[in-house]
Order: sequence, then structure tokens, then C-alpha cells
Amino acid sequence: QVQLVESGGGLVQAGGSLRLSCAASGRTFSSYAMGWFRQAPGKEREFVAAISWSGGSIYYADSVKGRFTISRDNAKNTVYLQMNSLKPEDTAVYYCAARITVVPSTSIHEYKYWGQGTQVTVSS
Repeated sequence: QVQLVESGGGLVQAGGSLRLSCAASGRTFSSYAMGWFRQAPGKEREFVAAISWSGGSIYYADSVKGRFTISRDNAKNTVYLQMNSLKPEDTAVYYCAARITVVPSTSIHEYKYWGQGTQVTVSS
């Protein structure tokens, strides 16, 4: 069993930055690929970024490429999402998720464990 707890969300003006963190329980964190997803009101949950167990493979949604950076610290059992140049359309609840394999995926269905989410609101 893996428990994931996100933090770092909040209210920011357009053009600003936030860093989300996701702390994971369990001694096998380094064996999991991790992903970030988001869900805006009235919309389906969508892929944002994913990272392999080693950090050697990273995927981004086209909408966040060049603005968001995913990283992980296996010694701290934590994955991060650095979000720069935020736009109002980035407003959503952001979720981290763990996939029980070392290879990341962009598919929501490939992730078994999910955090409770953290709200990010970008004002114009």
C-alpha cells in the first residue's frame, strides 16, 4: 500500500510560480514511476507530467512543456512539480499518482495509487 500526500497548492497571479510536492509512504518508492495529473471544474482529469523511477525518463503534456518541471528525490520519497509562467487555464486540482512499475505513463488508467489533490488557482 502506498499513501500519497500533496502540498504546495495555492492562489497565484498569472505569470507566477508554485512548487507542488508529493510525499509518499513506503520503502519501495524508488521502484515506482510517478505522475502528476490535474482536474479542472467540469472537465476530465488530464495528464500533466510523469517521471521514471530514476528520473531518466520524463514526459510532459504539450500544454505545460517549457513551463513545468517534474523531479523526484528518492531519498526523501518525494516527487515535485515546479510550475512557472502559470496561466489561468492551469487552474485545477492537482493530483500525484504512483504506478507500480519503473516506467512512466501518460495514461490515467495505469496509475494505482492517488493522493487527495491540492488546489491551484491562477488569477488573471
